[in-house]
Amino acid sequence: MKEEIIIAGFGGQGVLSMGKILAYSGLMDDKEVTWMPSYGPEQRGGTANVTVILADSKISSPVLDKYDIVVALNQQSLDKFTSKVKPGGTLIYDTNGIHNHPKREDIKIYPIDAMEATLELGNSKAYNMVVMGALLQAMDYKLPMENVVKGLKKSLPERHHKLIPLNEKAIEKGASLL
Repeated sequence: MKEEIIIAGFGGQGVLSMGKILAYSGLMDDKEVTWMPSYGPEQRGGTANVTVILADSKISSPVLDKYDIVVALNQQSLDKFTSKVKPGGTLIYDTNGIHNHPKREDIKIYPIDAMEATLELGNSKAYNMVVMGALLQAMDYKLPMENVVKGLKKSLPERHHKLIPLNEKAIEKGASLL
């Protein structure tokens, strides 16, 4: 098993946090993992992406040109990474602010309205966990939810652990969008 994933969007959307939680979740499930963030100097509003690889065997390099799954949270990321989905792979994108929808026919495409789902939960900070739920649902390798929760605990400061039940609901909501 090997899943090569990139999550891309604007800074402030929780892109790097999603990658970190995914990586920790894989570690908790005894997988080989790489986590490689990339971002500009801006804290919010600049572009950010993170590559995560989960595998049963050693990973030779974290640098990839093609991905099994691409998650794009803005038009720039969609434009940049749609062509980088391997044939037969998966593209998940948030429909908010998207004007040019992808047209590839050799991949699975899942448009999701993560912002609407987040508003239904009543907490805008759950946006990235809604997206994470969609990603986890789309993955061939199914990470056990208890490992995702462990990954949340590991990556969130302890003062935010009270939000873990909300994050779990957001993940479930995101999974239901596919």
